[in-house]
Amino acid sequence: MAASIVRVEDVTGPLQECLSGLGFEVHPLKVGWYNSVLPPSLALSYPDDALAVVVFSTPSMFEKAFLPFLEGQGCGGGCDPIDQCVRQCVSSAVSQCFPGQRVDVSYDYELLPSRRPRFLAQTAAHVSGGAFYYQQRDVKEPPWTDTKMFGVCVHPRFGGWFAIRALLVFVDMRGGSDMEQPVPVDCVPSREGRVQLLEAFNLHWQDWSYRDVVPPVQSYSQRQRDYFSCPPSERPALLRSWGFLQENEGSDTTAETQRKLNGHG
Repeated sequence: MAASIVRVEDVTGPLQECLSGLGFEVHPLKVGWYNSVLPPSLALSYPDDALAVVVFSTPSMFEKAFLPFLEGQGCGGGCDPIDQCVRQCVSSAVSQCFPGQRVDVSYDYELLPSRRPRFLAQTAAHVSGGAFYYQQRDVKEPPWTDTKMFGVCVHPRFGGWFAIRALLVFVDMRGGSDMEQPVPVDCVPSREGRVQLLEAFNLHWQDWSYRDVVPPVQSYSQRQRDYFSCPPSERPALLRSWGFLQENEGSDTTAETQRKLNGHG
């Protein structure tokens, strides 16, 4: 199929209609925006003007999509239940909205044979304008000399109470010249605030204080906090106590480990 220039709204509109009611957001980008900020070894192998969409889960996804997913069919072993739910939601939306189109979908937990992630979730979020990716280089005169500080994305409405779940590349669709790259909202403009954010994320991530770096319009429900606070190996037992999983159903901690490396969950 020959590539064609499309209106961004014709792609994001149907996706948002399918996914927003399930607690997801979609943010469009051109592959070139992503590749331009990374070394060639990490670039995506698509034309620079290829249209892509990054998918976020918001706090409401847990109640709107995940718990109904468990109630409706449960989950098989060998894969994290959240990942199974996200995959079902995204693949269903793609099939419904773009039948016959070539759409390459990468999920945040997937790894290449080299053990690198299939895409850098936080970089994609930043260049799409959906969230600001704060890194050590964004701090003037950083106070850390011997410690590497991993970066973290902040959403303008949800703070740290969200996750980056998937990247969709529309192989035969191109963004037009009128598609301008948005600038993500700088939610933490001060040096002091950025130092506090990175230290909270890297040194005290278990208390989740970094997520409240900006006042969120919505945060995780108590049940969702209980789930994500629980070690991945113990989550199947928690879900069984809620009445969602059978005794032989479990989860895979590999995906959770990858998500931690990507800086969200």
